[in-house]
Amino acid sequence: MDERETTILQLRNLVAQFVRERDWERFHTPKNLASSIAIETAELMEHFQWLSAEESQALRGQALDSPIAQEMADVLAYLLSLATVLEVDLAAALESKMERNRRKYPAPSPPTG
Repeated sequence: MDERETTILQLRNLVAQFVRERDWERFHTPKNLASSIAIETAELMEHFQWLSAEESQALRGQALDSPIAQEMADVLAYLLSLATVLEVDLAAALESKMERNRRKYPAPSPPTG
């Protein structure tokens, strides 16, 4: 899979199939999934905890099997599962949120003159 060619729905289906194959649906309540997102996010944050801004910038280009990439994948998997359970269209939700952010934080006008 490649993010240039993979849809959010395909990712949701990938995670849902994994969950279904293990009969884990009963554990995937909104509360448990939201908690799991927070836990995995904390695990991701640990990799940056004591780094300077410059040191963290140097981590660009992580390999797919790196601990950072794996934690990012865990966060995404739980987020996709939560969206599935709550029937939230993530693309539409993001678009709506960005529109709200545009109104709340308008871009500066270009200088005139």
